[in-house]
Amino acid sequence: MNRADMLARVTKRHEPWDLAIIGGGATGAGIAVDAASRGYAVVLLEQSDFGKGTSSRSTKLVHGGVRYLAQGNISLVMEALKERSILRANAPHLVTDLPLIVPAYARWERPYYGAGLKMYDLLAGRCTFGPSRLLSRAATLDRLPTIREAGLRGGIEYHDGQFDDARLLINLIQTAAEHGGTVLNYMQVEGVTTTVNGKVDGVVARDVESGSEHRFGARVVVNATGAFVDGVRRMAAPDADTLIAPSQGIHLVVDRSFLPGDTAIMVPRVGDGRVMFAIPWQGHTLLGTTDTPVREAVLEPAALEHEIDFVLATAGRYLRAAPSRRDVLSVFAGIRPLVRKGGTQITAALARDHTLHTDPSGLVTTTGGKWTTYRRMAEETVDHAAASAGLPARRCVTKRLRIQGGDDVAHIRALALETTGLGERLHAALPATAADVVWAAREEMARTVEDVLARRSRALFLNAAVARDMAPRVASLLAKELGWDDAWQRREVESFAALSKHYLINTP
Repeated sequence: MNRADMLARVTKRHEPWDLAIIGGGATGAGIAVDAASRGYAVVLLEQSDFGKGTSSRSTKLVHGGVRYLAQGNISLVMEALKERSILRANAPHLVTDLPLIVPAYARWERPYYGAGLKMYDLLAGRCTFGPSRLLSRAATLDRLPTIREAGLRGGIEYHDGQFDDARLLINLIQTAAEHGGTVLNYMQVEGVTTTVNGKVDGVVARDVESGSEHRFGARVVVNATGAFVDGVRRMAAPDADTLIAPSQGIHLVVDRSFLPGDTAIMVPRVGDGRVMFAIPWQGHTLLGTTDTPVREAVLEPAALEHEIDFVLATAGRYLRAAPSRRDVLSVFAGIRPLVRKGGTQITAALARDHTLHTDPSGLVTTTGGKWTTYRRMAEETVDHAAASAGLPARRCVTKRLRIQGGDDVAHIRALALETTGLGERLHAALPATAADVVWAAREEMARTVEDVLARRSRALFLNAAVARDMAPRVASLLAKELGWDDAWQRREVESFAALSKHYLINTP
């Protein structure tokens, strides 16, 4: 998958695309896979890198939504549990079982949460990842040796899935391209084109790298920009109403010693309907999350001080050794595109339902939802978009469509053996090698140091200081692959150093 090849496809095409998709996150990538695998002519345009926004900043869970069960949203839970199973079958190289334990400190918690999680099992049916069970105090301590012991009565174990969100996204982009889709990062949509009747019939975009303008005619344009959908809708109708109530969630990454096993902790109630997790992830511990309403979405959100304090304080109530600011290796924030409902001001009360909306201009917008249900969102969107554009009806095939990427590791290892030095780690603290960088440039459309260290590998999200130290070597490797000069390398290293500061927190 090569950006130059994708641009060549654009140049060669003179007729309208069947679908032009704006947005290269989970929703847009899923739509591209669905539409391309049905045989439609698809182009996907992303203003930055694939997954730059919310889709790389999740809690790394493929789940049915225990919180939504407590809210009584049974249909959402059932849909998510079914999609969870489909995703594990289609991407077994990325989705794995994760046991989670709800610790019980009050007498009522074991029977109460135990009953709720048995209902979760029943709703999952044959799509189960494993049965829930009550644990004694001793069994809970055995599974979670670093949990706070004072007052612990036991726990309830249940199962969900874990994945690497950014890796899945890149694999979806690869899958769309494999099925004939044209996918472009760093192609910023700056406007829409319309017919004399005011119907949207394409988009105008600027290549961020070259500055050149491109026009993409399309039978239907799909707005899949997540928390930014309202801005795109106002390109066609400046007075369009507001669909999104953006909410920020943050995560802190600390050393594995805070949670040394393979089992996560889930605390169902920590205020305003929020759920708190401590999760083993890529040799580290992930703590989160918050649910903070924000005025507007930004591409690089920053964690607020009170959010950091809240996560640390909550984790400190459940872990024997309370993590402090000095223990935080990285902090990252993401914006949830929650669909506005009525006058609610508490975003934690909004479920992750998705909305499919068509403006009078014919622009199709899909938003809301969550990673687990991306495939179902994509199926519904393509069905609707194809019908509205008068495209020939074609059956969705993604329920049993294997997602690319399962053999990437073998290819990278082979690449490392072919060239001296490519097998070397970029830093002793993390597993990424020089071969990973070369592969990302050649096969995954990585264009910048950030692309490599934030999303092709997860270095920035795991240890921001280490990632900053890796940047010069990554810039050198990318420059050789992409043909950039020394000045480009210096700018990239400086830019990444500035970015990394947002992933480090101040310590007293």
